[in-house]
Amino acid sequence: MKIINFDEQPSLVSQYMKELRHVQQQQDMLRFRRNLQRIGNIMAYEISRTINYKTIDVETPLATAQCQVIDTPIVLATIFRAGVPFHQGFLDCFDHAENAFVSAYRKYTDSQNFDIHIEYLASPLLQGKTLIIADPMLATGASMELAYKALLTKGTPAHVHIASVIASQKAVEYVKAHFPSDTTTLWVGAIDPTLNDHSYIVPGLGDAGDLAYGTKQ
Repeated sequence: MKIINFDEQPSLVSQYMKELRHVQQQQDMLRFRRNLQRIGNIMAYEISRTINYKTIDVETPLATAQCQVIDTPIVLATIFRAGVPFHQGFLDCFDHAENAFVSAYRKYTDSQNFDIHIEYLASPLLQGKTLIIADPMLATGASMELAYKALLTKGTPAHVHIASVIASQKAVEYVKAHFPSDTTTLWVGAIDPTLNDHSYIVPGLGDAGDLAYGTKQ
């Protein structure tokens, strides 16, 4: 499995990551959502460099020009709710892509243990297409695996790009063990070393869904 870690070659992603992590700056929900979106924009561009294109003729007011256009059917998928602004960043760039949405949440059995539940799935057919799954926080990898399995009920994609803003090292190893290595690429803004007792990424940034949309009851 190919892993692209943006933190290894600092770019604008690093600037946006600093603002997402900063305990004071992240209190601005609008800016927090916008930074997720901007990282999605950059990752979408980088992914666009890996897909297939074809040449077509385009009529200009003066003559005919040859242009390169995407020749790969793309489906953008996200996991509610923190994934929505991150997903929008990809949709800004792949504006003709089909879209899929999965609802996954943690159901705690006690203060530290939980199960992952999938409640909702809306997806086009995926057979032979390029699937991009955008979820900003890849903590344990379990939610990503269950979302992927739910999406597979709509067909097997030709290639899967998993995009996350922050992943834990544990989640990276989990994804490597549970996704097809030859047809999966993992894109991350940073890989953090550990998880706490509640399976939150450390140092991470906190609860991305709460920071983007407000606390939940």
